[in-house]
Amino acid sequence: MSDVRKILVIDDDRKLCGLIGDYLKPHGFEVAARHTGPEGLEEAAAGGYEAVILDVMLPGMDGFEVLKQLRQRCTVPVLMLTAMGDEADRIVGLEMGADDYLPKTFSTRELLARLRAVTRRKQAVRKTQTGLPDEDLVAGGLCVNEGTHSATMEGEELELTPLEFAILASLLRGKGRVKTREQLIDEVSQRKFDIFDRSIDVHISALRKKLGDDPKSPRFIRTVRAVGYQLVDPGR
Repeated sequence: MSDVRKILVIDDDRKLCGLIGDYLKPHGFEVAARHTGPEGLEEAAAGGYEAVILDVMLPGMDGFEVLKQLRQRCTVPVLMLTAMGDEADRIVGLEMGADDYLPKTFSTRELLARLRAVTRRKQAVRKTQTGLPDEDLVAGGLCVNEGTHSATMEGEELELTPLEFAILASLLRGKGRVKTREQLIDEVSQRKFDIFDRSIDVHISALRKKLGDDPKSPRFIRTVRAVGYQLVDPGR
């Protein structure tokens, strides 16, 4: 079996796509490129890619709409490219299900590090499917199984991104214990975040919406001010 990992770049800057492909090839990545939103969406949704690098500004359909529709069809890890690291773009992308982001002024070394992080999370999911005991993590009507990489609420399947699933599983494994942001980031990211990076909060917010959890009166995820998060069991 080949060790080459296939990556899709969706960006209308053909020169940049070529540069990314040339840089990543010696590091074990095979890069394909699409240059419009609709073409990129269809190619990404068709499957077979370890991750997608997605620009925000695209002809035909912007990156946010591509991400929104892609998340309705699959959970492939998505690394967003944002102009000048614009905070609003980052927050919107993360809320819509992006796994990570980079400013368009990224260094190739940082791109490689971020890409390895999101693909490593996907590979870890694959290992759980065959390497972990088939045991459920349960709190009230919430059930997560790392062996099958499934999550349900009252028997209904939850559509979670790989990072959302990892955060929820981490909280469930430590049910009742408070986990700091740094602990969660260390467990699910395997990369160092800037101390001011609040993206973990955005992913928690997305999880709450999918769980139907009110942060003011939480059934599952409780915020411990200035510390982190705690998963509580509503059955207790």
